[in-house]
Amino acid sequence: MDIDTLIARYDRRVPRYTSYPTAPHFSDGIGAETAAAWLAALPGTASLSLYLHVPFCRTLCRFCGCHTSAVNTEAPLVTYAAALRTEIALAAQAIGKRLTVRQIHWGGGTPSILPAAELRAISDTIRRCFTLAPDAEIAIEIDPRRLPPDRLAALRDIGVTRASLGVQDFAPQVQETIGRRQSFAETAACAEALRGIGVGSINLDLVYGLPHQTDDGLRATLRQALTLAPERIAVFGYAHVPWMQRHQALIPEASLPDARARFRLREIAETEIAAAGYGAIGLDHFAKPGDGLARAAASGRLHRNFQGYTDDDADALIGLGASAISSLPQGYLQNAPRVPAYRAAVAAGRLPIARGVALDADDRLRRAAIEQVMCALRLDVDALLAAHGAAPEALDDVRPALAELATLGLVTWDGSRLAVPRAARPFLRAVAAAFDRYLEPAPARHAPAI
Repeated sequence: MDIDTLIARYDRRVPRYTSYPTAPHFSDGIGAETAAAWLAALPGTASLSLYLHVPFCRTLCRFCGCHTSAVNTEAPLVTYAAALRTEIALAAQAIGKRLTVRQIHWGGGTPSILPAAELRAISDTIRRCFTLAPDAEIAIEIDPRRLPPDRLAALRDIGVTRASLGVQDFAPQVQETIGRRQSFAETAACAEALRGIGVGSINLDLVYGLPHQTDDGLRATLRQALTLAPERIAVFGYAHVPWMQRHQALIPEASLPDARARFRLREIAETEIAAAGYGAIGLDHFAKPGDGLARAAASGRLHRNFQGYTDDDADALIGLGASAISSLPQGYLQNAPRVPAYRAAVAAGRLPIARGVALDADDRLRRAAIEQVMCALRLDVDALLAAHGAAPEALDDVRPALAELATLGLVTWDGSRLAVPRAARPFLRAVAAAFDRYLEPAPARHAPAI
Protein backbone atom coordinates (compact mmCIF):
# COMPACT_ATOMS: atom_id res chain seq x y z
CA MET A 1 0.00 0.00 0.00
CA ASP A 2 1.39 3.44 -0.93
CA ILE A 3 2.29 5.96 1.76
CA ASP A 4 -0.57 8.35 0.99
CA THR A 5 -3.11 5.57 1.48
CA LEU A 6 -1.45 4.52 4.74
CA ILE A 7 -1.49 8.09 6.01
CA ALA A 8 -5.17 8.49 5.11
CA ARG A 9 -5.98 5.23 6.86
CA TYR A 10 -4.03 5.81 10.08
CA ASP A 11 -4.13 9.57 10.48
CA ARG A 12 -6.50 9.25 13.42
CA ARG A 13 -6.31 10.45 16.97
CA VAL A 14 -4.76 7.98 19.39
CA PRO A 15 -3.05 8.43 22.79
CA ARG A 16 0.66 9.12 23.14
CA TYR A 17 0.72 6.14 25.54
CA THR A 18 2.66 7.75 28.34
CA SER A 19 0.45 5.61 30.57
CA TYR A 20 -2.03 2.76 30.21
CA PRO A 21 -4.90 3.09 30.89
CA THR A 22 -4.58 6.65 29.66
CA ALA A 23 -5.72 9.68 31.67
CA PRO A 24 -9.21 9.99 30.10
CA HIS A 25 -10.06 6.68 31.78
CA PHE A 26 -9.15 7.78 35.30
CA SER A 27 -12.12 8.08 37.67
CA ASP A 28 -12.96 10.19 40.72
CA GLY A 29 -13.59 6.95 42.62
CA ILE A 30 -9.89 7.05 43.47
CA GLY A 31 -9.10 9.72 46.05
CA ALA A 32 -6.86 10.77 48.92
CA GLU A 33 -7.58 7.75 51.11
CA THR A 34 -6.66 5.32 48.36
CA ALA A 35 -3.54 7.34 47.58
CA ALA A 36 -2.44 7.26 51.21
CA ALA A 37 -2.87 3.49 51.36
CA TRP A 38 -0.94 2.96 48.14
CA LEU A 39 1.92 5.18 49.33
CA ALA A 40 2.06 3.47 52.72
CA ALA A 41 2.35 0.09 50.99
CA LEU A 42 5.64 1.03 49.30
CA PRO A 43 8.40 -1.12 50.83
CA GLY A 44 11.39 0.43 52.53
CA THR A 45 13.58 -0.73 49.65
CA ALA A 46 11.51 1.07 46.99
CA SER A 47 13.20 3.73 44.88
CA LEU A 48 11.35 6.86 43.76
CA SER A 49 11.22 9.39 41.01
CA LEU A 50 9.61 12.75 41.71
CA TYR A 51 7.84 14.90 39.14
CA LEU A 52 7.15 18.50 40.20
CA HIS A 53 4.63 20.36 38.06
CA VAL A 54 4.78 24.16 37.96
CA PRO A 55 1.73 25.33 35.98
CA PHE A 56 2.84 28.90 35.24
CA CYS A 57 4.52 30.80 32.40
CA ARG A 58 5.16 34.49 31.78
CA THR A 59 3.19 34.30 28.54
CA LEU A 60 1.05 31.52 27.08
CA CYS A 61 2.22 30.10 23.75
CA ARG A 62 -0.70 29.46 21.38
CA PHE A 63 0.39 25.94 20.48
CA CYS A 64 0.72 24.79 24.10
CA GLY A 65 -1.25 21.79 25.34
CA CYS A 66 0.07 21.79 28.92
CA HIS A 67 -1.73 22.54 32.19
CA THR A 68 -0.38 26.08 32.62
CA SER A 69 -1.43 29.73 32.84
CA ALA A 70 0.28 33.10 32.48
CA VAL A 71 1.37 35.08 35.56
CA ASN A 72 3.20 38.41 35.77
CA THR A 73 3.73 38.77 39.52
CA GLU A 74 5.60 36.71 42.09
CA ALA A 75 2.80 36.40 44.66
CA PRO A 76 1.01 33.41 43.07
CA LEU A 77 4.37 31.72 42.50
CA VAL A 78 5.37 32.06 46.15
CA THR A 79 1.97 30.79 47.30
CA TYR A 80 2.15 27.85 44.93
CA ALA A 81 5.70 26.97 46.01
CA ALA A 82 4.54 26.86 49.63
CA ALA A 83 1.75 24.44 48.66
CA LEU A 84 4.23 22.30 46.78
CA ARG A 85 6.46 22.07 49.84
CA THR A 86 3.47 21.09 51.96
CA GLU A 87 2.49 18.37 49.49
CA ILE A 88 6.02 16.94 49.50
CA ALA A 89 5.82 16.64 53.28
CA LEU A 90 2.32 15.09 53.09
CA ALA A 91 3.50 12.48 50.58
CA ALA A 92 6.52 11.60 52.72
CA GLN A 93 4.28 11.33 55.78
CA ALA A 94 1.91 9.00 53.93
CA ILE A 95 4.82 6.78 52.86
CA GLY A 96 5.94 6.60 56.47
CA LYS A 97 9.53 5.66 55.75
CA ARG A 98 12.54 7.40 54.25
CA LEU A 99 12.87 6.28 50.64
CA THR A 100 15.60 7.00 48.10
CA VAL A 101 14.93 9.34 45.17
CA ARG A 102 16.77 8.52 41.96
CA GLN A 103 15.32 11.13 39.62
CA ILE A 104 13.68 14.53 40.00
CA HIS A 105 11.98 16.19 37.04
CA TRP A 106 10.75 19.78 37.24
CA GLY A 107 8.11 20.27 34.54
CA GLY A 108 5.44 22.73 33.55
CA GLY A 109 4.67 25.29 32.42
CA THR A 110 8.00 26.91 33.12
CA PRO A 111 9.40 25.65 36.44
CA SER A 112 12.34 28.05 36.25
CA ILE A 113 9.79 30.85 36.62
CA LEU A 114 9.77 30.19 40.38
CA PRO A 115 11.79 32.67 42.44
CA ALA A 116 15.31 31.47 43.16
CA ALA A 117 14.63 31.26 46.89
CA GLU A 118 11.60 29.04 46.24
CA LEU A 119 13.54 26.68 43.98
CA ARG A 120 16.08 26.24 46.76
CA ALA A 121 13.40 25.86 49.45
CA ILE A 122 11.55 23.15 47.50
CA SER A 123 14.82 21.32 46.90
CA ASP A 124 15.65 21.54 50.60
CA THR A 125 12.23 20.10 51.49
CA ILE A 126 12.82 17.13 49.19
CA ARG A 127 16.19 16.47 50.82
CA ARG A 128 14.65 16.67 54.30
CA CYS A 129 11.86 14.24 53.44
CA PHE A 130 13.74 11.77 51.23
CA THR A 131 17.25 10.45 50.65
CA LEU A 132 18.67 11.69 47.37
CA ALA A 133 20.78 9.08 45.59
CA PRO A 134 24.38 10.26 45.04
CA ASP A 135 23.97 9.88 41.27
CA ALA A 136 20.40 11.20 41.12
CA GLU A 137 19.39 12.91 37.90
CA ILE A 138 17.79 16.31 38.44
CA ALA A 139 16.14 17.59 35.27
CA ILE A 140 14.25 20.80 34.56
CA GLU A 141 12.33 22.31 31.64
CA ILE A 142 13.44 25.83 30.75
CA ASP A 143 12.21 28.67 28.56
CA PRO A 144 15.52 29.91 27.03
CA ARG A 145 14.13 33.43 26.70
CA ARG A 146 13.89 33.90 30.46
CA LEU A 147 16.67 32.57 32.68
CA PRO A 148 18.00 35.46 34.79
CA PRO A 149 21.29 35.09 36.68
CA ASP A 150 19.64 34.44 40.05
CA ARG A 151 17.66 31.50 38.60
CA LEU A 152 20.79 30.16 36.95
CA ALA A 153 22.58 30.24 40.30
CA ALA A 154 19.62 28.47 41.93
CA LEU A 155 19.72 25.70 39.33
CA ARG A 156 23.41 25.21 40.14
CA ASP A 157 22.67 25.11 43.86
CA ILE A 158 19.87 22.54 43.59
CA GLY A 159 22.13 20.30 41.50
CA VAL A 160 20.46 20.28 38.07
CA THR A 161 22.14 17.73 35.82
CA ARG A 162 19.90 17.89 32.74
CA ALA A 163 17.90 20.70 31.15
CA SER A 164 15.28 20.63 28.40
CA LEU A 165 15.07 23.78 26.30
CA GLY A 166 11.95 24.52 24.30
CA VAL A 167 12.82 25.45 20.71
CA GLN A 168 9.78 24.49 18.57
CA ASP A 169 10.94 26.25 15.35
CA PHE A 170 13.20 29.23 14.65
CA ALA A 171 11.28 30.41 11.54
CA PRO A 172 9.93 33.95 12.21
CA GLN A 173 6.49 33.35 10.65
CA VAL A 174 5.99 30.18 12.65
CA GLN A 175 7.05 31.94 15.85
CA GLU A 176 4.75 34.87 15.16
CA THR A 177 1.76 32.60 14.62
CA ILE A 178 2.33 30.46 17.72
CA GLY A 179 3.02 33.52 19.89
CA ARG A 180 6.57 32.59 20.85
CA ARG A 181 9.38 34.78 19.58
CA GLN A 182 12.71 33.15 20.40
CA SER A 183 15.96 33.70 18.57
CA PHE A 184 18.68 31.15 18.01
CA ALA A 185 21.07 33.50 19.83
CA GLU A 186 18.89 33.43 22.96
CA THR A 187 18.73 29.65 22.84
CA ALA A 188 22.47 29.27 22.32
CA ALA A 189 23.25 31.68 25.16
CA CYS A 190 20.98 29.74 27.52
CA ALA A 191 22.59 26.42 26.60
CA GLU A 192 26.07 27.89 27.10
CA ALA A 193 25.09 29.34 30.48
CA LEU A 194 23.71 26.00 31.64
CA ARG A 195 26.83 24.15 30.59
CA GLY A 196 28.80 26.82 32.46
CA ILE A 197 27.19 25.83 35.77
CA GLY A 198 27.88 22.13 35.19
CA VAL A 199 24.70 20.91 33.50
CA GLY A 200 26.04 17.91 31.62
CA SER A 201 23.03 17.05 29.46
CA ILE A 202 21.06 19.44 27.27
CA ASN A 203 17.83 18.34 25.59
CA LEU A 204 16.17 20.36 22.83
CA ASP A 205 12.42 20.09 22.21
CA LEU A 206 11.21 20.76 18.67
CA VAL A 207 7.74 20.46 17.14
CA TYR A 208 6.58 19.52 13.65
CA GLY A 209 3.14 20.24 12.24
CA LEU A 210 3.15 23.89 13.37
CA PRO A 211 1.40 26.65 11.38
CA HIS A 212 3.28 27.93 8.34
CA GLN A 213 6.04 25.38 8.91
CA THR A 214 7.90 24.51 5.70
CA ASP A 215 10.35 21.82 4.70
CA ASP A 216 13.19 24.29 4.22
CA GLY A 217 12.33 26.20 7.36
CA LEU A 218 12.40 23.06 9.49
CA ARG A 219 15.70 21.99 7.93
CA ALA A 220 17.19 25.38 8.81
CA THR A 221 15.88 25.11 12.39
CA LEU A 222 17.32 21.64 12.80
CA ARG A 223 20.72 22.58 11.41
CA GLN A 224 20.94 25.56 13.75
CA ALA A 225 19.78 23.51 16.73
CA LEU A 226 22.30 20.77 16.02
CA THR A 227 25.18 23.24 16.22
CA LEU A 228 24.45 23.38 19.97
CA ALA A 229 25.44 19.69 20.21
CA PRO A 230 22.59 18.67 22.54
CA GLU A 231 22.83 15.25 24.14
CA ARG A 232 19.16 14.58 23.30
CA ILE A 233 16.57 15.93 20.89
CA ALA A 234 12.82 15.38 21.01
CA VAL A 235 10.64 16.15 17.99
CA PHE A 236 6.95 16.09 18.86
CA GLY A 237 3.95 16.31 16.56
CA TYR A 238 1.76 19.34 17.26
CA ALA A 239 -1.71 18.40 18.52
CA HIS A 240 -4.29 20.98 17.43
CA VAL A 241 -7.19 20.57 19.90
CA PRO A 242 -8.78 24.03 20.26
CA TRP A 243 -11.93 22.46 21.73
CA MET A 244 -9.74 21.46 24.70
CA GLN A 245 -7.12 24.23 24.66
CA ARG A 246 -9.07 27.36 23.77
CA HIS A 247 -5.98 29.51 23.14
CA GLN A 248 -5.16 27.23 20.18
CA ALA A 249 -8.16 28.75 18.40
CA LEU A 250 -5.89 31.75 17.76
CA ILE A 251 -3.98 29.55 15.29
CA PRO A 252 -5.75 29.61 11.89
CA GLU A 253 -6.45 26.04 10.83
CA ALA A 254 -5.67 26.96 7.23
CA SER A 255 -2.07 27.66 8.29
CA LEU A 256 -1.54 24.08 9.50
CA PRO A 257 0.11 21.46 7.27
CA ASP A 258 -2.08 18.62 6.09
CA ALA A 259 -1.40 15.00 7.04
CA ARG A 260 0.96 14.36 4.12
CA ALA A 261 2.94 17.53 4.81
CA ARG A 262 3.15 16.60 8.53
CA PHE A 263 4.51 13.20 7.57
CA ARG A 264 7.14 14.80 5.33
CA LEU A 265 8.17 17.21 8.09
CA ARG A 266 8.66 14.31 10.46
CA GLU A 267 10.77 12.51 7.85
CA ILE A 268 12.93 15.61 7.38
CA ALA A 269 13.53 15.86 11.12
CA GLU A 270 14.55 12.23 11.44
CA THR A 271 16.83 12.42 8.40
CA GLU A 272 18.63 15.57 9.55
CA ILE A 273 19.09 14.37 13.13
CA ALA A 274 20.28 10.90 12.08
CA ALA A 275 22.79 12.47 9.68
CA ALA A 276 24.27 14.32 12.66
CA GLY A 277 25.02 11.04 14.42
CA TYR A 278 22.05 10.70 16.76
CA GLY A 279 20.22 7.42 17.25
CA ALA A 280 16.43 7.21 17.04
CA ILE A 281 14.83 6.33 20.38
CA GLY A 282 11.30 5.02 20.15
CA LEU A 283 8.87 7.30 18.35
CA ASP A 284 10.15 10.86 18.72
CA HIS A 285 13.38 11.01 20.73
CA PHE A 286 16.99 11.02 19.53
CA ALA A 287 20.18 10.72 21.54
CA LYS A 288 23.93 10.67 21.14
CA PRO A 289 25.33 7.12 21.28
CA GLY A 290 26.85 7.56 24.75
CA ASP A 291 23.77 9.15 26.31
CA GLY A 292 21.91 7.28 29.05
CA LEU A 293 18.77 7.13 26.93
CA ALA A 294 20.64 5.51 24.07
CA ARG A 295 22.28 3.01 26.43
CA ALA A 296 18.90 2.14 27.93
CA ALA A 297 17.41 1.57 24.49
CA ALA A 298 20.32 -0.65 23.46
CA SER A 299 20.07 -2.77 26.61
CA GLY A 300 16.27 -3.11 26.71
CA ARG A 301 15.91 -0.82 29.74
CA LEU A 302 14.04 1.99 28.01
CA HIS A 303 10.75 3.02 29.63
CA ARG A 304 7.93 5.41 28.90
CA ASN A 305 6.25 7.71 31.41
CA PHE A 306 4.49 11.06 31.50
CA GLN A 307 7.67 12.88 30.46
CA GLY A 308 8.11 10.64 27.40
CA TYR A 309 10.98 8.20 26.96
CA THR A 310 13.21 7.67 29.98
CA ASP A 311 15.93 5.46 31.40
CA ASP A 312 14.27 5.81 34.82
CA ASP A 313 13.52 2.41 36.35
CA ALA A 314 12.45 3.57 39.82
CA ASP A 315 9.76 1.53 41.57
CA ALA A 316 7.32 4.45 41.79
CA LEU A 317 6.89 7.93 40.35
CA ILE A 318 5.25 10.49 42.60
CA GLY A 319 3.66 13.47 40.85
CA LEU A 320 3.62 16.70 42.88
CA GLY A 321 1.79 19.88 42.01
CA ALA A 322 -1.52 20.70 40.32
CA SER A 323 -2.53 18.13 37.66
CA ALA A 324 0.57 15.97 38.29
CA ILE A 325 0.16 12.21 37.86
CA SER A 326 1.73 9.51 40.04
CA SER A 327 2.49 5.99 38.86
CA LEU A 328 2.51 3.49 41.73
CA PRO A 329 2.54 -0.31 41.70
CA GLN A 330 -1.22 -0.34 42.32
CA GLY A 331 -2.20 2.21 39.66
CA TYR A 332 -2.25 5.89 38.73
CA LEU A 333 -3.22 8.97 40.76
CA GLN A 334 -3.83 12.47 39.44
CA ASN A 335 -3.80 15.64 41.51
CA ALA A 336 -6.50 18.29 41.24
CA PRO A 337 -5.85 20.01 37.89
CA ARG A 338 -6.79 23.53 38.97
CA VAL A 339 -4.48 25.42 41.28
CA PRO A 340 -7.13 26.73 43.74
CA ALA A 341 -8.50 23.23 44.41
CA TYR A 342 -4.97 21.86 44.68
CA ARG A 343 -3.92 24.52 47.19
CA ALA A 344 -7.10 24.08 49.23
CA ALA A 345 -6.50 20.34 49.58
CA VAL A 346 -2.93 20.61 50.79
CA ALA A 347 -3.83 23.52 53.09
CA ALA A 348 -6.35 21.18 54.71
CA GLY A 349 -3.64 18.57 55.18
CA ARG A 350 -4.98 16.23 52.48
CA LEU A 351 -3.24 14.62 49.56
CA PRO A 352 -4.69 16.58 46.61
CA ILE A 353 -5.85 13.56 44.61
CA ALA A 354 -8.77 14.21 42.25
CA ARG A 355 -8.95 10.91 40.37
CA GLY A 356 -7.04 7.82 39.36
CA VAL A 357 -7.30 4.20 38.32
CA ALA A 358 -6.42 0.88 39.95
CA LEU A 359 -4.76 -1.57 37.59
CA ASP A 360 -6.15 -5.05 37.07
CA ALA A 361 -4.23 -7.99 35.60
CA ASP A 362 -5.39 -7.21 32.06
CA ASP A 363 -4.29 -3.57 32.40
CA ARG A 364 -0.82 -4.67 33.51
CA LEU A 365 -0.54 -7.11 30.64
CA ARG A 366 -1.57 -4.58 28.00
CA ARG A 367 0.50 -1.81 29.58
CA ALA A 368 3.57 -4.03 29.32
CA ALA A 369 2.75 -4.86 25.69
CA ILE A 370 2.25 -1.20 24.75
CA GLU A 371 5.46 -0.13 26.49
CA GLN A 372 7.42 -2.85 24.70
CA VAL A 373 6.01 -1.75 21.34
CA MET A 374 6.63 1.94 22.04
CA CYS A 375 10.13 1.44 23.44
CA ALA A 376 11.61 -1.63 21.74
CA LEU A 377 9.49 -1.65 18.55
CA ARG A 378 9.07 -5.39 19.01
CA LEU A 379 7.18 -7.83 21.21
CA ASP A 380 6.99 -11.56 21.81
CA VAL A 381 3.32 -11.93 22.73
CA ASP A 382 3.56 -15.54 23.92
CA ALA A 383 6.55 -14.73 26.14
CA LEU A 384 4.67 -11.75 27.57
CA LEU A 385 1.63 -13.88 28.36
CA ALA A 386 3.83 -16.42 30.13
CA ALA A 387 5.65 -13.73 32.12
CA HIS A 388 2.33 -12.36 33.38
CA GLY A 389 0.80 -15.76 34.05
CA ALA A 390 -1.97 -14.87 31.61
CA ALA A 391 -4.17 -17.31 29.70
CA PRO A 392 -2.98 -18.06 26.15
CA GLU A 393 -6.12 -16.41 24.76
CA ALA A 394 -5.79 -13.21 26.84
CA LEU A 395 -4.71 -11.11 23.85
CA ASP A 396 -6.64 -12.93 21.14
CA ASP A 397 -8.63 -9.76 20.43
CA VAL A 398 -5.41 -8.08 19.29
CA ARG A 399 -4.30 -10.68 16.78
CA PRO A 400 -6.66 -9.69 13.90
CA ALA A 401 -5.49 -6.07 14.12
CA LEU A 402 -1.85 -7.16 14.08
CA ALA A 403 -2.50 -9.41 11.09
CA GLU A 404 -4.02 -6.44 9.25
CA LEU A 405 -1.06 -4.22 10.16
CA ALA A 406 1.23 -6.95 8.83
CA THR A 407 -0.53 -7.05 5.46
CA LEU A 408 0.10 -3.32 5.19
CA GLY A 409 3.78 -3.67 6.03
CA LEU A 410 3.55 -1.74 9.29
CA VAL A 411 4.64 -4.74 11.37
CA THR A 412 6.10 -8.15 10.82
CA TRP A 413 3.93 -10.70 12.63
CA ASP A 414 4.13 -14.49 12.80
CA GLY A 415 1.31 -15.04 15.30
CA SER A 416 3.52 -14.55 18.35
CA ARG A 417 6.38 -12.16 17.59
CA LEU A 418 5.91 -8.74 16.10
CA ALA A 419 8.39 -6.08 15.08
CA VAL A 420 7.93 -2.58 13.69
CA PRO A 421 10.22 -1.93 10.71
CA ARG A 422 12.21 1.30 10.77
CA ALA A 423 10.20 2.71 7.86
CA ALA A 424 6.98 2.16 9.84
CA ARG A 425 8.21 4.02 12.94
CA PRO A 426 5.88 7.01 12.25
CA PHE A 427 2.92 4.61 12.69
CA LEU A 428 4.13 3.32 16.06
CA ARG A 429 1.25 4.73 18.10
CA ALA A 430 -1.24 3.14 15.72
CA VAL A 431 0.45 -0.23 16.34
CA ALA A 432 0.35 0.29 20.11
CA ALA A 433 -3.35 1.20 19.87
CA ALA A 434 -4.12 -2.36 18.76
CA PHE A 435 -3.59 -3.43 22.39
CA ASP A 436 -5.80 -0.69 23.88
CA ARG A 437 -9.12 -2.11 25.04
CA TYR A 438 -10.31 1.33 26.22
CA LEU A 439 -9.73 3.20 22.97
CA GLU A 440 -12.74 5.21 21.93
CA PRO A 441 -13.92 5.09 18.29
CA ALA A 442 -13.11 8.79 17.73
CA PRO A 443 -11.13 10.11 20.71
CA ALA A 444 -11.09 13.84 19.93
CA ARG A 445 -8.83 14.65 22.89
CA HIS A 446 -5.79 12.87 21.44
CA ALA A 447 -3.16 13.99 18.95
CA PRO A 448 -3.02 12.65 15.38
CA ALA A 449 -1.16 9.34 15.22
CA ILE A 450 1.24 10.59 12.56
